[in-house]
Amino acid sequence: MEAELRTVIKLNPAVQSVVSCIRGIDHERRKKAQQHLDCLTKPLGSLGQLEEVAAQYVAWREEEPPRIAHKAVYVFAADHGITDEGVSAYPREVTQQMVRNFLNGGAAINVLARQTQSDVVVVDVGVDADFDGVPGLLHRKVRRGTRNFAREAAMSEAELNAALQVGIDLAADASAQGRTLIALGEMGIGNTSAATAITAALTGRPVAELTGRGTGVDDQRRLLKSQIIDKALRFHFGDFPTTKPDALDVLACVGGLEIAAIAGMILGAAARRIAIVIDGFICTAGAAVACAIAPNARHAIFAAHLSQEPGHGALLDHMQLRPLVQLDMRLGEGTGAVLTFPLIESAVRIYNEMATFSSAGISEASEA
Repeated sequence: MEAELRTVIKLNPAVQSVVSCIRGIDHERRKKAQQHLDCLTKPLGSLGQLEEVAAQYVAWREEEPPRIAHKAVYVFAADHGITDEGVSAYPREVTQQMVRNFLNGGAAINVLARQTQSDVVVVDVGVDADFDGVPGLLHRKVRRGTRNFAREAAMSEAELNAALQVGIDLAADASAQGRTLIALGEMGIGNTSAATAITAALTGRPVAELTGRGTGVDDQRRLLKSQIIDKALRFHFGDFPTTKPDALDVLACVGGLEIAAIAGMILGAAARRIAIVIDGFICTAGAAVACAIAPNARHAIFAAHLSQEPGHGALLDHMQLRPLVQLDMRLGEGTGAVLTFPLIESAVRIYNEMATFSSAGISEASEA
């Protein structure tokens, strides 16, 4: 199979205008937040990563006192043409079945959202099914699944921009609803193959060391999955990994509609100073593309956890993101992200409510 010749994918003006609004973090504000944390009644740095979370949240949100309001998890669902190659242990129909499970409140993400008092917003951005008349679902379908990226580009430029715009529009809605902290999740049979391809293309790491079990494939199918992804990358990008393709081209060629919508929501949320918690491997792939488009978006992001997928750790390292927890999860849906809501809320409450040495009349540590 000869390599496919492609022009570079471009953002349309509407998406580009959002990207241009994304500012960096105010480092002076972050420094002052850390100084406040250092004055609290505890040894310096004794709350570890919670202090980093608090300082980042305060500096990103740019409000005093910082607050967390109207938490929600957005679960983006789409199907993948690559499943035609036998890369998944589950059939494509499971995507639509799980969407209905989310809407009925029976999935793990529903349980954890109820526990953390968070809204669940389920978005059909590309499921290969009709959901006409299904209540509670956000109908944002761009097309019924991506094309098989082993044989052709997953998305056209227009479809990619449309999927990005879905996320951007939902970020605008989230801002209008007063949301200050959101989690991102996904559902799509075959999407670990797309995330693995994106990770290999962006990091230059060998596909074989990035390919995991996804939905639970055996060793034989995992090897097949790795070989298919590697061949697809060479088909699209020629002398891979010698050549480093553009992130948008990577997303269009081997990505997913839900991954593109996640990237769009990160861009839209970052433009509106909303803090974002990304879940596992697939969400991190979307975040990596968003940060390649707009590097300042990275400051809006909290990485929830380190999953069992080998590509996830490689992608977090590439983005220089430190996960909050490691629980050996690989479910997706936004479950890991929502689990960390209480940690982030705890960090903000410590910042707001803990006494300082001065206010409590407690002596500070003496200098050596």
